[in-house]
Amino acid sequence: MPQYLLSVWHDQPYDDLDMTSPDVQSNVAQVSEFNAALEEAGAWVFGTGLRPASSATVVRASGGDVSMTDGPYAET
Repeated sequence: MPQYLLSVWHDQPYDDLDMTSPDVQSNVAQVSEFNAALEEAGAWVFGTGLRPASSATVVRASGGDVSMTDGPYAET
């Protein structure tokens, strides 16, 4: 069975969203309806939010070795 990732993008930090605005309320309702349909179909896996990219940790595994880098940085 194929698996998919649904990502809801915000142009501003999530903590700064005006959750009372009609646009945000509409988006929340649409995502909730979609999630409910997935649950009813038995296709729901999980849902959660992501932290800002500035708090990211990059994890790489190669040949049994694991390296971690704080931040969303490309190796140069």
